[in-house]
Amino acid sequence: MKKMKLNPMVLFLPLVMFAFISCDTLTGKEKDSADQEGLSIDFEKYELENGLNVVLHQDKSDPIVSVAIQYGVGSNREKKGRTGFAHLFEHMLFQESENVGQDQFFKKIQDAGGTLNGGTWQDGTIYYEVVPKNALEMVMWLESDRMGYLINTVTESAFANQQEVVQNEKRQRVDNNPYGHTNWVLDKNLYPDGHPYSWQVIGELEDLQNATVEDVKEFYDKYYGPNNATLVLAGDFDKAEAKKMIEKYFGEIKKRQEVAPLEVQTVTLDETKRLYHEDNFATAPQLNMVWPTVEHYTEDAYALDFLGKILSDGKKAPLYKVLVEEKKVTSKPYAFNSSEQIAGKFRILVTANAGVDLDSVEAGINEAFALFEKEGVTEKDIERIKAGLETDFYNGVSSVLGKSFQLAQYDVFAGDPGFIEKDIANIKKVTKDDVMRVYKKYIQDKPYVMTSFVPKGQTELIAENSEKAEVVEEEITENVETEVTETEQEEIKKTPSSFDRSVQPEMGTTPSLNIPDSWTVELDNGLEVYGIEQTEIPLVNFSIVLEGGHLLDDLNKNGVANLMSDILMEGTANKTPEELEEAIDLLGANISMYTTNESIVVRGNTLKRNFDETMALVQEMLLQPRWDEKELERIKTSTINNIKRNQANPDRIANQVYNKVLYGEGHPFAYPTLGTEESVAAITMQDLKDYYNSYFSPSVTRFHVVGDVSKEATLAAIEGLEENWEAKEVNIPEFEIPNERDKASLYFVDVPNAKQSVINIGYIALPRTSEDFFPAEVMNYKLGGSFSGNVNLILREEKGYTYGARSGFSGSKIPGTFTASSSVRTNTTGESVGIFRDEIAKYKEGISEEDLEFTKNAMIKSNARRFETQYSLLGMLQEMSAYDLDPKYIEKEEEIIGAMTLEQHKELANKYLDESKMAYLVVGDAATQFEQFKKMGFDEVKLLNKQGEEIELEDVKM
Repeated sequence: MKKMKLNPMVLFLPLVMFAFISCDTLTGKEKDSADQEGLSIDFEKYELENGLNVVLHQDKSDPIVSVAIQYGVGSNREKKGRTGFAHLFEHMLFQESENVGQDQFFKKIQDAGGTLNGGTWQDGTIYYEVVPKNALEMVMWLESDRMGYLINTVTESAFANQQEVVQNEKRQRVDNNPYGHTNWVLDKNLYPDGHPYSWQVIGELEDLQNATVEDVKEFYDKYYGPNNATLVLAGDFDKAEAKKMIEKYFGEIKKRQEVAPLEVQTVTLDETKRLYHEDNFATAPQLNMVWPTVEHYTEDAYALDFLGKILSDGKKAPLYKVLVEEKKVTSKPYAFNSSEQIAGKFRILVTANAGVDLDSVEAGINEAFALFEKEGVTEKDIERIKAGLETDFYNGVSSVLGKSFQLAQYDVFAGDPGFIEKDIANIKKVTKDDVMRVYKKYIQDKPYVMTSFVPKGQTELIAENSEKAEVVEEEITENVETEVTETEQEEIKKTPSSFDRSVQPEMGTTPSLNIPDSWTVELDNGLEVYGIEQTEIPLVNFSIVLEGGHLLDDLNKNGVANLMSDILMEGTANKTPEELEEAIDLLGANISMYTTNESIVVRGNTLKRNFDETMALVQEMLLQPRWDEKELERIKTSTINNIKRNQANPDRIANQVYNKVLYGEGHPFAYPTLGTEESVAAITMQDLKDYYNSYFSPSVTRFHVVGDVSKEATLAAIEGLEENWEAKEVNIPEFEIPNERDKASLYFVDVPNAKQSVINIGYIALPRTSEDFFPAEVMNYKLGGSFSGNVNLILREEKGYTYGARSGFSGSKIPGTFTASSSVRTNTTGESVGIFRDEIAKYKEGISEEDLEFTKNAMIKSNARRFETQYSLLGMLQEMSAYDLDPKYIEKEEEIIGAMTLEQHKELANKYLDESKMAYLVVGDAATQFEQFKKMGFDEVKLLNKQGEEIELEDVKM
């Protein structure tokens, strides 16, 4: 389950930072406007006798339903010494209940073609499902069972398992990541001891280890009743029938304890606190400064949100001008406000370039403040922020899940799902004077908490007068299985009900596949255009894919393609970088470029009314580059620092070494798209111009568009790309891929003191263009293609060794890999690798009829959700265009799934899974984990460095 950390302003950004929509009320009529579209979201709210708040929103645009239940409990309801309970309980609610068996929540929803998850943050917990509409009653049954009929199933063994899973989540997200302990240090020192925000959502490791079943039952009884929850249904359902279901399944659940509203607990600091920590995984120093502010939905909170953007977003921002342009100590400073339910904080975060003394960063922040005080805030600053928030809003409600989140959020925290009117009004009335006022009130010359996180052994980079933070780091020990003494297994005591809850509701017919109509045109210059018109919201999403990317890099100057996608964002022949950025912002548009192994991609998102102007900017960026030398130097510095940071990130190390082992020295895929420190430093502007002049051509380019725009309007908007972009011949090279693996090789990369080991297992398999590729994906589904895959059920649900384990095939026009992967607790590394190996071998013996039926249901029925959002439709167009697929190719995929037999499944498994020829890569602590692999029957066992080169054992610090 995904842990929602930080705060709702970050996690539910589109849900609480709304744009400026013309509407009377949420249930009112849409109001037309000459310069902006309106939006009405009809809802009905009522309350059951047991206190459950119910919000219904009908949306019949797709045959799916979203169900969200938000409880008024987050980590802010915990007590010191008993932290992490809200998040731990989120996990427990996915285990089983009185009428739903072990691990059946995920399986039943997936079997119906749905998806589900949950999240916890400081102020709340939410559970949600998105399913085809015929599965709505089943979801009502599942959700009501864990709300009212769960606690009798919480056993010592089930609890111990989820304790391990949550601890692994902490290791993966916090302990094994650069700067992972930052929030812990900041919150512990910003808030007084015992304040509900003074601990992390994930909890203290000691508290997680010491928690008992009785603790959990007490927490559940207090906070997980219907009278502390809001149930939201959004999507295609019959309102009268839905009300009957809700009354049937939830109406008889008894009220629990009354939950008193939390009092606002804003804080102040008497003096500045300066702390430091030597970070095991950091390669560059990072400075954080945090000031206490106010709770959400207050006048000052809205203005503080604007302040953060004005201080740091864009090239006009004071922090950017001083820290990036003048001092060149970082590539991207951040400033943002986080106002939550009972308190808030304003934060500046700067990850400095490698080797930079954080004293210079602190001095730069103070200079930026002085610049801000001198220049102030302009009306145009306010205008561009509001324009971006409008687009963010529509993005946030582009799915039924987004709408259900929004309604639940407002109901729980504002007491009214229709709070949108007040929220919008509050944002609209923010002025430049408000921004200056809150700066003076909360930031200027006020005490703060500051942290200096520096690479281990580089204490000379710490900001002066800092004290050592008391970070508690887990010690690596031998694996000791948790011993659970269970009483003799008794039949689960059933809570009385007015009907037989053990019977799963019948589901009607799954909605039939309904692929939206698409269109395609090839322009005279060879540019291929693909489109789908979708008019639900006034947004347009688009992408431009130029084939080649990293494949066209000269390996002696690796990284040119990546720098190309960066330099094109830095102004045009007619606009400075700052002017281009402002032009995009004032349209409320988002435009980005990035490089992949096989392409350079332009992605965009804009309001319908601004589509033509947005496309004019994109055309200018593509056809009239600025070639700004100053920006190139900044980009190169930023890229080199990213490369250095990746060298300490276990996940990045694993991916890079894995690709090098499989693809070999001569293939571009063996090297990161970013390049190396040496290659990037050597790249010149002329290298970029040569790449552009040789490889940027409409003849290898595809344009995709989805949204509230017609074919005719699209072609008119990109007419300039047809008229002004001249085609040239581009030949994308082919590289030999050595694929002669004949042994099981264990490769180990040392990351001293790693709390988890990253495992990648696999080999070169087949390209996406192979007739076997999609059947192989179907075959893999029950092995590791979903939460209910065998490797996840064993390593996570049974053993508690990991937060998640998966397997799958990748591939394009070039053969990709089969990869099984996970991050596991360090002291379970050897056993986990063995489990992967055994499960892959066992899978070739065949699966059961039940498992095959589950695979078919999950993969076919989920297509009802496949076409809901513009983003998902854009992905479909990109896949169609990349592989020249029929517009109805998904129908053919369904036929392949439906026709698969057990014999075919077994044949595919034996053809594409051979554990005796795979590369087994482990990135972890060699001192404690390496030696065991010499006794595990591998054909060879090798130590590699982070560049994938073989080294000797004596080169590792044991």
